[in-house]
Amino acid sequence: MPLNQVSVSILLSEKSASVICVNEEFTVSAAVAEMNRQRIGSLLVKREGQVCGIFTERDVLTRVVSAGRDPSVTLVRDVMTEDFQSIRLETSVEDAMHIMTDRRVRHLPVFDDNVLLGMVSIGDVTRWLLKVNEMEAENLRRYIFSEYPS
Repeated sequence: MPLNQVSVSILLSEKSASVICVNEEFTVSAAVAEMNRQRIGSLLVKREGQVCGIFTERDVLTRVVSAGRDPSVTLVRDVMTEDFQSIRLETSVEDAMHIMTDRRVRHLPVFDDNVLLGMVSIGDVTRWLLKVNEMEAENLRRYIFSEYPS
């Protein structure tokens, strides 16, 4: 099936639906500790129960480390990305790949009418593409060696 006809819902169905979020009042140190504990590269940031930003490894490097800020007193709200890119459940895998490439982002929150449904990462897309390519190669091998069901 062409990538422009497969929605990111397939990626979400193959992974945990939980998205790790922190309150905007978290310190950078606490947020980074949570990212390390969860082994993830980004967190969504909430204000009064609503997602208001995303905090990523890149934010740590560019807005904290490079800026010489103290992570133990710097709040996530001061260094998060507020104008973050998100997608909808019906967004195609191909469109998600284009967004990630064009906007140079590795994580895309998935929303449906302001309801957070999950997060898609470049790793999720890569794993799915690898799986699709492996299945296609196996089908071609079966076809060539006459094991393909007719």
